[in-house]
Amino acid sequence: MAAALGHARAFVGPVIHSLSVSKLEITPLALLIIDPQGKINKLVKLEPDGLAEQLDQALDHLPFCLDRTNTTHLNLGEFLIPGFVDTHNHAPQYAQRGLGQGMHILDWLSKITFPNEAKFSDPAYARKIYTACVEGFLRQGITTASYFGSVHAEATKILADICLQKRQRAYVGKCNMTRNSPDFYVEKSAGDSLRETRECISHVRAIDPAGRLVKYVITPRFAISCDEETLKGLGDIRSENEDLAVQTHFNEAKQEMEETQRLFPQFGGSEADLYQEFGLLGKRTILAHCCYMDEHELEIIEKLGCGVAHCPIANMTVGGGFMAAPVRELLDKKIKVGLGTDSGGGFSSSMLDAMRQAMIASNAREVMSGGKDKGLSIAEVFYLATLGGAAVCCLEDKIGSFEAGKDFDGLIIGTKGADQGIMTMVEEDDTLETVFEKFIMTGDDRNIVEVYVKGQRACVSTS
Repeated sequence: MAAALGHARAFVGPVIHSLSVSKLEITPLALLIIDPQGKINKLVKLEPDGLAEQLDQALDHLPFCLDRTNTTHLNLGEFLIPGFVDTHNHAPQYAQRGLGQGMHILDWLSKITFPNEAKFSDPAYARKIYTACVEGFLRQGITTASYFGSVHAEATKILADICLQKRQRAYVGKCNMTRNSPDFYVEKSAGDSLRETRECISHVRAIDPAGRLVKYVITPRFAISCDEETLKGLGDIRSENEDLAVQTHFNEAKQEMEETQRLFPQFGGSEADLYQEFGLLGKRTILAHCCYMDEHELEIIEKLGCGVAHCPIANMTVGGGFMAAPVRELLDKKIKVGLGTDSGGGFSSSMLDAMRQAMIASNAREVMSGGKDKGLSIAEVFYLATLGGAAVCCLEDKIGSFEAGKDFDGLIIGTKGADQGIMTMVEEDDTLETVFEKFIMTGDDRNIVEVYVKGQRACVSTS
């Protein structure tokens, strides 16, 4: 089904994508045309009657050559959706997924995570795990990921190389950790941390100069692990490189928040004031978790245009707080929100599971708020996993929906046949909306038939 690199292609079949946070467009029959650069030329709604004539009319007189053999007619039970956007993912934790559930966050880091991430000092180990990680997330339909790496510069460069090789769109950042970390997993000094950060920035720009797929993201793990010299230096790097994104953890759990306040008493417990002071907040900042937000902090991140990576699976299973972000309140305030799998921080690294857990968490918040914060709908969590996540990453003009001019990052979803797992069976009288709902609520990676990034098949091993 795949066309050669640089060739135009087209898809004919059902198409589903978000137009806004609450508006889902479901088209039973459409033509999606992709140009040789991997961009969406047009999305044309079709009627079953006179299909051949409609296709001829739409495909004639294109500003580029499209070989009709590169037109894919989706099979019965298949439909197209945009690729998923994972706004918060720890790539080194791919091999520790599911461990330490129920532990408080700082205990989980010291006993489970830091010993695991220390192994990435070995480049061969890093390459093995990162290859499995990137391929694994691509197989789950995650076409874009914002990755925290380990503290190791060489391993972070390897992660960036693999993302580019496998054709996963990615933000990749080396963790900055200069204190409050074990001796076997801490950087020697702020100077070393900042120097290696600059090396990684240079490497990512060298392998993908235009940033078409892979970009660097400044990554202070959290304030607890960074001294003031490191935070100031990272803020300086950001001011020198306005195209760079920033990612960090923010108000994740009470234990973490209390320790941050002890280390930075001058900010009165406000992580927003802390990160703003060091020049790390802005429209390209991704704040993971945001479980406990007061009006002051909401006002700051709204004003500065920061995005929130909502990680409902991790927040309900690791951390000790068992509280998820106030997504309804964030959306009402027009704050950008996407979903994060958080990789090792939960019972599943599936974006489908993240959507389901987001609905569960929002229903719990609705009960706790006395009905004020309404639970999220399927349309809304799908938006968070696609167009909302793209907005958090400041990529909404490039991906997240099938709007003309955007890159084609998409998934072919299959819902019929023995290879489609244990998703709720599709019946003859099911509407496309019903089939979509069954996929979101009961499907898994076996329903993801093909994965496309920037118009081309992603490189995922079938062995």
